Amino acid sequence: MPDATFTTPALATFARLDELGLVVIGQRVEPDRAVLVCRVGDPDEWCRRCGCEGFPRDSLIRRLAHEPFGWRPTTLLVTVRRYRCIGCGHVWRQDTTTAAEPRAKLSRGGLRWALEGIVVQHLSMARIAEGPAVSWDTANNAVLAEGRRVLIADPTRFDGVQVIGVDEHVVRHEALLFRMEVGDLHRFAVVAVG
Repeated sequence: MPDATFTTPALATFARLDELGLVVIGQRVEPDRAVLVCRVGDPDEWCRRCGCEGFPRDSLIRRLAHEPFGWRPTTLLVTVRRYRCIGCGHVWRQDTTTAAEPRAKLSRGGLRWALEGIVVQHLSMARIAEGPAVSWDTANNAVLAEGRRVLIADPTRFDGVQVIGVDEHVVRHEALLFRMEVGDLHRFAVVAVG
């Protein structure tokens, strides 16, 4: 390779799926959406009860909405193996908590994209829901839970703040919906939204 700054193309790296512990094994790109077929990168073949080795029993597909690429909704179809313990007979699934919360509809990458869209780019919740092609309620519940976890529940979020600015503006004129932001003017970061 003439220039050492480039590496070989990797879809998992481009789609930030390696951060989620997923490996891409297939793709389907259509004009209005993209589907990536993935598997969990690390095997999970040891019993959590007795420590014996398990054998693959079957698998299931977990569907996750991911961050859109080129404003094209991206869906992850994650193949999750189920194992049965040789010793005690316990059955378990591969751990996918790196990719998404249990029972979540959005991947952690999709949540990060949605939260940045709300806080940094000031997108509406309808636009956030449109990006990964999920319902408004699904997007709203996921963003509120992640916002509480990342922004509100962080006890150190005001550490180092020297100057605070408060800004009120109308979000929608016809409904007179107001939004207030509290920002750290020293670091140019929003620390609270109400």
